[in-house]
Amino acid sequence: MYPTALTQLARSNLFSSPLFNIQKVEEPKQSLHGQRTRTLAAAATSDDVVFGSSKYYALCGFGGILSCGLTHTVMVPLDLVKCRLQVDPEKFKSIGNGFRLTVKEDGVRGLAKGWAPTFIGYSMQGLCKFGFYEVFKVFYSDLLGEENTYLWRTSLYLAASASAEFFADIALAPMEAVKVRIQTKPGYANTLRECVPKMYAEEGVWAFYKGVVPLWMRQIPYTMMKFSCFERTVELLYKHAVPKPRSECTKSEQLVVTFVAGYIAGVFCAIVSHPADSVVSVLNKESGSTATQVLKKLGPKGVWKGLVARIIMIGTLTALQWFIYDSVKVYFRLPRPAPPEMPESLKKKLGLTE
Repeated sequence: MYPTALTQLARSNLFSSPLFNIQKVEEPKQSLHGQRTRTLAAAATSDDVVFGSSKYYALCGFGGILSCGLTHTVMVPLDLVKCRLQVDPEKFKSIGNGFRLTVKEDGVRGLAKGWAPTFIGYSMQGLCKFGFYEVFKVFYSDLLGEENTYLWRTSLYLAASASAEFFADIALAPMEAVKVRIQTKPGYANTLRECVPKMYAEEGVWAFYKGVVPLWMRQIPYTMMKFSCFERTVELLYKHAVPKPRSECTKSEQLVVTFVAGYIAGVFCAIVSHPADSVVSVLNKESGSTATQVLKKLGPKGVWKGLVARIIMIGTLTALQWFIYDSVKVYFRLPRPAPPEMPESLKKKLGLTE
């Protein structure tokens, strides 16, 4: 029998691996078609879509397109002001000042600059982010087995989200570069069709991918926090805040929990990823600069410019993204796994049951 103290610590610590290993891990059972059954502790089935099927992943990717593409496009005015605060803090001194100057110089329509590359880029990012997250979560779960999937679930969320975001940023990078160039370089270009050929003529294909490494620096920690914090927050909300089990909650009540957990995750995401976001904004504005040069130029204080605007933006974005994504699952009747529970076999090994 394992010591009770270690058991409780492993169960309560959100972001660390367990302090012990289960030596005996049973191999996943084989299905009738020779494929391993899903070992994700919270896996569910649906009359319409099978969990882990190609259709399931495709619809999850579609949910990602809607959740990221729509929300980022709606937030373009705030994102534009945030970027200008980062790249020109002498001129744009606050959120309110940034909005006033933008409207004064470019009119109300100027607040929508960069909406097209934002919609296209973040739709592609959402497709890869949410779709690949579901793929990698099941893949890594199959490697771990049911018991270790529960014990190492936070590490599973971190690994799956990091893997998904690696590919999502490659899809996002070209349109992110175009968006920032339009928003932060007055007079350069006003539309996607005007900006793309001009960037290509000046710097070639590299113009669209020179920000991919800073994007990884910004987005991978952001996404790891976004998914792991969300998953664990949902688990804790149902355990400590919601007065009844998830199975007894209506779909609307479940979506409220999704929104709250998404906003909490979004605040942490904004803080973790903001320094790299500042570097990306300046890098895509200035030709010929490197991430290291921009970081030195901004300094320790400069990388935190625009943080309040980003917290407001990312907190709202993340909450809406999870709400939309979960709503798509509800609409298409996709399997929506409940928060994970300790497998009975593991309870017996830990001496938690008779």
